[in-house]
Amino acid sequence: MRIHTRFAPSPTGRLHLGHAYAAVQAHDFARGNGGIFTLRIEDIDGTRSRHDHVAAILADLDWLGLAWDEPPTFQSARLPLYQEALDRLRGMGLLYPCFCTRADIAASLSAPHGPDGQLYPGTCRDLADPDLSRPHSWRLDMARAVTRVGPLTWHDAHAGEVAADPQRHGDVILARKDAPASYHLAVTVDDAAQGITHVVRGADLFAATHVHRLLQALLDLPTPEYRHHALLAGPDGTRLAKRHGAPTLESLRLAGEDGRTLSDKLRKGEVPIGFARIGA
Repeated sequence: MRIHTRFAPSPTGRLHLGHAYAAVQAHDFARGNGGIFTLRIEDIDGTRSRHDHVAAILADLDWLGLAWDEPPTFQSARLPLYQEALDRLRGMGLLYPCFCTRADIAASLSAPHGPDGQLYPGTCRDLADPDLSRPHSWRLDMARAVTRVGPLTWHDAHAGEVAADPQRHGDVILARKDAPASYHLAVTVDDAAQGITHVVRGADLFAATHVHRLLQALLDLPTPEYRHHALLAGPDGTRLAKRHGAPTLESLRLAGEDGRTLSDKLRKGEVPIGFARIGA
């Protein structure tokens, strides 16, 4: 088996130092094992994805000295694959339409909490005659799905064998009102379709793997090995994220930083002054 990794940014903003660390990790694991490194642009969010951010991603990775082994792929060109998966899950009786807004869920007194905050309380799960002409998402009936496949495990390079516990996420959305597939569905289908053998990504996505393992079992897809690596945090101790205004790679480049030198430092676990590695 030839090792195949991927770096899969979303073109909804500029890359930052945390992205650079993740890209180096995925790139070097493939290169160090004679494998393949793929760049996948996760542009399924049509309301936030921008073409200029795609160009910036390519420029940033080139500045870091990272190269991919095949043309970049775009999720926006893979919509039939996601629809096929949704149709299959719907045929199993595992999906139901949901008309609730985020405000509806936030206002619910019965909504439990999970890894990402408030869980869906199941308001639309048993609607007798849903009106599909209204805007709606499609949710996975988690209890039915888990019962269908039984106990599952997956392996992480740092955590070892992990018992999958997707129920902690509740009835996750697999197709949004404003997008043809959710992150959970699209990334699971893409990793299988592209032959990704090792998913190298940040520890912030460790919990999501429980859902991905369930979807792999339901759709008869292979399960890759996982390597959830440490994250980078800023001076305030908060992990770097676009929404928190993390310094961009573009700003470092314009300030005179050398991208290849930065990549080498990240390989050694060295981060710029004021930043820190957190987690595995």
